[in-house]
Amino acid sequence: MRPKKKVNSKTNSPQPASDATLSKPVEAKPSPPPKINDANQMLVKSNLRQLRLPTMKAEFDKLAREAAESNQTYQDYLLRLTELEVAARSSNALNSRIKQASFPVQKDPDTYDFSALPSVNKQKVLELSRCEWISARRNVCLPGQPGTGKTHLAVSLGLAACRHGLRTTFFTAATLVNQLEEAQKQFALDRMLKRLDKHDLLIVDELGYLSFSRSGAELLFQVFADRYERRSLLITSNLAFSDWGQIFQGERMTAALLDRLTHHSEIFEMHGESFRFKESMKQKQQPGSKE
Repeated sequence: MRPKKKVNSKTNSPQPASDATLSKPVEAKPSPPPKINDANQMLVKSNLRQLRLPTMKAEFDKLAREAAESNQTYQDYLLRLTELEVAARSSNALNSRIKQASFPVQKDPDTYDFSALPSVNKQKVLELSRCEWISARRNVCLPGQPGTGKTHLAVSLGLAACRHGLRTTFFTAATLVNQLEEAQKQFALDRMLKRLDKHDLLIVDELGYLSFSRSGAELLFQVFADRYERRSLLITSNLAFSDWGQIFQGERMTAALLDRLTHHSEIFEMHGESFRFKESMKQKQQPGSKE
């Protein structure tokens, strides 16, 4: 009887897994977003249109392809999509506030020459650009000589208010008085006053450049007085406060207005040589300039 052959267990039995193999976790790759067929794509667009999400409607398909290519999670894809919508809405809202404010130009504090007017504190102006004074229902007054950049600073502070989400409107004093008088003639004064009252900041530029009728001065006084401790005013004027009687045609009305206006107010006395005059003189002094 022949002896049985020994079976080599090493060759016939399965090899045990090494410790390294057992301890190594299997990495699960995030599933890419499924491809959207044409019917679903149209439904998504329709839903986003009804929800008034135009940026998401415009970008969802492109971002879905990018997400699939880079193995993004569904949460990452949704975050990017909503971020674009939020950014677009914020930008549109800002543009709308700036348009409704009706600024004559757009100016910023960094383009103002503070060195030419030492009486204007640059740090204080930059502090006002944070718009805390508007939240506190305070005022800003910029009396001074023509050409010293009063409108520049007024617009720059108004733009800062728009960027902080505050409703702002800009008038020259003459335009505001004309509109108030016309509204009164049309029996629409209350409606206009309510519209003005909705604005967090009312900017009135060039007070004192043109004279008003008695009724116009009284209407302007009403607008200013109604905003006392309720809404903010920013006023520029070529007249010192002591000369405002010329505008409001009476000491009692002027004193009552100044008492309210300056109670909670930042005042910048803007006295100096006109920027426009200095610029004109520089151009004349350049070689080859015509006399």
